[in-house]
Amino acid sequence: MQYGICNLGIVPIRLEASDKSEMVTQALYGDFFKVLEQRKKWSRIRFAYDNYEGWIDNKQYLEIEQSEYNQLTNSSICLSNDLIEYISDASKGLYPIPLGSDLRGMNLLKHHFDGNSVTSKSDKSNIIKTAFLYLNAPYLWGGKTPFGIDCSGFTQMAYKLNGYKLLRDASEQATQGVALSFIEESEPGDLAFFDNMDGDIIHVGIIMADNHIIHAHGKVRIDRLDHSGIYNTDTNTHTHRLRVIKKII
Repeated sequence: MQYGICNLGIVPIRLEASDKSEMVTQALYGDFFKVLEQRKKWSRIRFAYDNYEGWIDNKQYLEIEQSEYNQLTNSSICLSNDLIEYISDASKGLYPIPLGSDLRGMNLLKHHFDGNSVTSKSDKSNIIKTAFLYLNAPYLWGGKTPFGIDCSGFTQMAYKLNGYKLLRDASEQATQGVALSFIEESEPGDLAFFDNMDGDIIHVGIIMADNHIIHAHGKVRIDRLDHSGIYNTDTNTHTHRLRVIKKII
């Protein structure tokens, strides 16, 4: 088994081993993973954080030892907490990194960081405040940053920055937590999931106070939430059908 760490700010993870393939998620700076299969130009990886799998360009990560992977896995979380920051490298200059980058591998990479970071779990009430850092970020399939993000990447990162772990896709996140019977039982920070006509979970958002929800749809936006689903006041239509509400924390 081989292991790796992302040493760049934002790296696309593909469905297949090709630059033309769909981006299914992103590796942010400091994300580390197992290398399941290695080809000449591409590697299939499994992230340590959420076990998500995909293909990464071999030029966009560094190999590490199993002992270093284990050390990172067992260390306390430390994430960058500014919209954009920089890691410095004495020999190669500055690396821009986005909000939520993992800083635990800095010593391993011989990098330096003097910005703001998150090192402890926050109260659930802080999740909405964190979610607002992504407000108006454009929707991007597979995205995980304020410069482009999808619905489940948004919920995962808002939770991650507060010390709580969510899986990557909406359908996976829907398997976590405890289901609530009514919107009235929910509180800010709970998750609402939405399905399609086939009953598949296709969307997720973070419940706010007073029957509102913040979610990524076109952009990260705030809409009304009722028993039918998400009501978009710009179009005066319901855009998503409510399936279940989950209390994760």
